[in-house]
Amino acid sequence: MAIKFHNPKSVALAGKYSLGAEVAPDARLLYVSGQVGVDSKGKLGAGIEKQVELTWKNIGQVLKSAGMGYKDIVKITGFITDARYMTAYREVRGRFIGEPYPASTLVVVSGLADPGMMVEIEVVAAK
Repeated sequence: MAIKFHNPKSVALAGKYSLGAEVAPDARLLYVSGQVGVDSKGKLGAGIEKQVELTWKNIGQVLKSAGMGYKDIVKITGFITDARYMTAYREVRGRFIGEPYPASTLVVVSGLADPGMMVEIEVVAAK
């Protein structure tokens, strides 16, 4: 199964992501619901870095349950509640996501389901 990432030179990249991800028609797709920065007991992490780390670990567990890993992610949609969290979000994300980078969107929102939540991330994976 082939996944092809598209980054035409005529479009400038603003970060570590691909502009497009093409998935072969015979691929298994996994849509991971928005994950947040809680531990296995449902306790929110303290601070943005911890919440982003826990969020990616939770995503990893869902991927693992489907026989997939971070390398199979083709699309990321992240939500943060403050633009000042962007640097921490990107730094922690870089610990989990490598090249070729998935297509990605990051949105600053006014709030999430719980007032203490600072980040939520949903992904699509293909294998």
